Amino acid sequence: MTNPIPQFPAGFLWGVSTSAHQIEGAADEREQSVWDAFTAEPGRVKDGSTAAVACDHFHRYREDVALLAGLGVDVYRFSISWPRVNSPKGLDFYDRLVDELLTAGVRPVPTLFHWDLPVTLDWLDRDTAARFAEYVSVVAERLGDRVKKWITLNEPAEHTLLGHALGAHAPGKQLLFDALPVAHHQLLAHGLAVRALRAAGANDIGIANSHGPTWPASEEPADLEAAGFYDLLLNRLFADPLLLGQYPDGLGELMPGDVEADLKVISEPIDWYGVNYYAPTRVGAPQGEDIEFGGLTIPAELPFSVRQIEGVPVTDFGWPVVPAGLTELLTGFRERYGDRLPPVVITENGCSYEGLDDQDRIAYLDGHLRALHDAVAAGVDVRGYFVWSLLDNFEWAEGYERRFGLVHVDYETQKRTPKASYDWFRELLRAQR
Repeated sequence: MTNPIPQFPAGFLWGVSTSAHQIEGAADEREQSVWDAFTAEPGRVKDGSTAAVACDHFHRYREDVALLAGLGVDVYRFSISWPRVNSPKGLDFYDRLVDELLTAGVRPVPTLFHWDLPVTLDWLDRDTAARFAEYVSVVAERLGDRVKKWITLNEPAEHTLLGHALGAHAPGKQLLFDALPVAHHQLLAHGLAVRALRAAGANDIGIANSHGPTWPASEEPADLEAAGFYDLLLNRLFADPLLLGQYPDGLGELMPGDVEADLKVISEPIDWYGVNYYAPTRVGAPQGEDIEFGGLTIPAELPFSVRQIEGVPVTDFGWPVVPAGLTELLTGFRERYGDRLPPVVITENGCSYEGLDDQDRIAYLDGHLRALHDAVAAGVDVRGYFVWSLLDNFEWAEGYERRFGLVHVDYETQKRTPKASYDWFRELLRAQR
């Protein structure tokens, strides 16, 4: 490589990520999830598609593991479908997948919840957290002899905001601030899952939270106040309880149940903290009307508005490309949480671009890895990096219109074709060793 990316520390983990609902297919071989119900409603998904087949990973996992082996990753982050585990022989699939990964020399890193809640459950109900812990115990008992690194939840912030506050994702509820119990119950589920995993002998447990810097639209007091509130909701609400054992700025008073007792569970010590990073968010005071942004409708009644970040490239999804935001985020977390912040792993980072010769994706990953190295050089303890994603897949409410994969998937034939970024990442990993 010309101008190679600086070397990361010895033992640094390199991987890629996927999620069950987005790639597995075989919907008729598992229970229904909230996403199955959501996508069955007309108008919920932009292209009218569903994930009933998706990438057919359930039947093609050996081919996909071969792609992982060819890429040369150390670890593979996938998710386990709770509805599939609830089905007869559902865990058999993950048995086969884990064995195939280990045979290929790739360490499995399962995420235990990546948005596909069984349709019979609801995060507004506290009991769902207890049901989650029971499910986690079943999975850990079956796979814990071979799986050594675990992730409890993926992006509870987005699942709360998009699925329960704004209604853009499953289960499609538009509760605005009445969705706060969903955040609390997911965090409680995380803590109970940590306890269940510890009881099963696990000692390498993390979570995958999405974070990004919040940039005020101006230095005007109204914009600064709005940006501070947005940062509290999307960053601190999901980090402070885990790392500090408390909710920020009185939010605990809005949560259900015995919050003080719940926080002792939520703040169970974890071994590492996963960060999904895509971009900063520019936020200003409300503008008195609904705003369309990034495919979402931001209601006028919210105490903030999301604005465009000008002067930077954007992905095919319209997301701003700001690698330095990753350095800013991680160094800011280190300053805020100090010794309470465990080692960090970047559990997702990636972009949507069309084409097999995806030079824009290569530039995106190159820039973000350099920014990540800057954070390491500044003293942040970063232990790994996962690209989102191995495969093009079902991109939630966007359907199949967005392509995040290092590998192109022809959804008609299911043919996999590695892109230029796959080759680039493979060479990068060789250079890092």
